[in-house]
Amino acid sequence: MLATGYLFAAIFFIGGCGFVLMSLMMADTLNALLLKRKPAKDKLATYESGETPLGSAWVQYPLAFYIFALLFVVFDVDIVFILAWAVIFKQLSWFGFVEILFFIGVLALGLVYAWRKGVIRWI
Repeated sequence: MLATGYLFAAIFFIGGCGFVLMSLMMADTLNALLLKRKPAKDKLATYESGETPLGSAWVQYPLAFYIFALLFVVFDVDIVFILAWAVIFKQLSWFGFVEILFFIGVLALGLVYAWRKGVIRWI
């Protein structure tokens, strides 16, 4: 009885994958048939909110911006954990308090490390 459930799930999974692959192939075929072969010069130009572009659209941002964004995401997600902990604080007693202090301590160490490495400086 249990094996038939997995069999039906496998059939639906394979059918779904087949449907997606067939849709992609049909869309690619229709695109090749209906595509205009010679795009206009204006179509190939970079569009920047109606303004004439200055320079190339490919700009390499400093790596520090990405690391700063990742730090923001890490600390933002940690706030979710702290809020969930705060909801059940009374049930956790002293063990929960010590545990959250350890958690915040690890976050503080990560923040100090990032600060020492110069990641938090914007320029």
